[in-house]
Amino acid sequence: MLVDGRAIAAQLKAELAVRVAALRAHDVVPRLAIVVATADEGAAWYVRSLLRAAAQVGAAAAVVELPADTDAAAIEAALATASADPDVHGVLCQTPLPAGVRLADVAGAIDPAVDIDGANPLSLGRLAADVAGAFPPATAAAAMRILEHERVSLTGARAVVIGRSTVVGKPLALMLLARHATVTVCHSRTVDLPAVAREADVLVAAVGRPALVTAAYVKPGAFVVDVGTNPTPDGGLVGDVDTAAVDRVATVTPVPGGVGPVTTVVLLGHLADAAERSVK
Repeated sequence: MLVDGRAIAAQLKAELAVRVAALRAHDVVPRLAIVVATADEGAAWYVRSLLRAAAQVGAAAAVVELPADTDAAAIEAALATASADPDVHGVLCQTPLPAGVRLADVAGAIDPAVDIDGANPLSLGRLAADVAGAFPPATAAAAMRILEHERVSLTGARAVVIGRSTVVGKPLALMLLARHATVTVCHSRTVDLPAVAREADVLVAAVGRPALVTAAYVKPGAFVVDVGTNPTPDGGLVGDVDTAAVDRVATVTPVPGGVGPVTTVVLLGHLADAAERSVK
């Protein structure tokens, strides 16, 4: 069975618009600053979609454009300036970054209070320590929101996360642990990955390898979350899961139309959270 991420996103967006309207009634407009230092077309598409989504819920968003060859110090300065603006409630550092610049090296300039995509290593540390108010990366949070929406029982469940990035794999593992799942994190050196994956009640694929997860990786009746976004030669997207095969034995989020639409709304939800905290 396929999960309709677009329908979930539409429901969340309607709820978010109500929250933003309440903030605006008190003269608070949630504002997002997006620092962009790339000419990547995929990044440009995502930023445009985020600007549209912000406008649809009544939030404000602006792009801070930097040259594609900007150095780390200039990116850090832009992030710090945006973080210090009292009218800004959320700061996002768009990837990819210029050659030689890592997100982890510059995201420390984002104040955790406005780090709505959990990019600052401090935010990940707070998530690991279960500190209230820490913003997780939006993609990981979106996967959790889908599991909640679909009423997937996590307490005592066996969860397997394929991928150990700080953007999805690690934070999602922490969030699953917080919900009392038993979590295994797999990677390229995992021995007999299909056998480990078949133990999962909840299987998450987040490695960036098209159709890596076949039906042989999936226990019948499992819930499979596909976080992969792999471009195809014709300009489309495919996930890390062989959806057509896995759909016959399990519930799966498709690509496109699964985690992606929910991620955008969750990110804007974090923006609203930060705006609400600013007036308390």
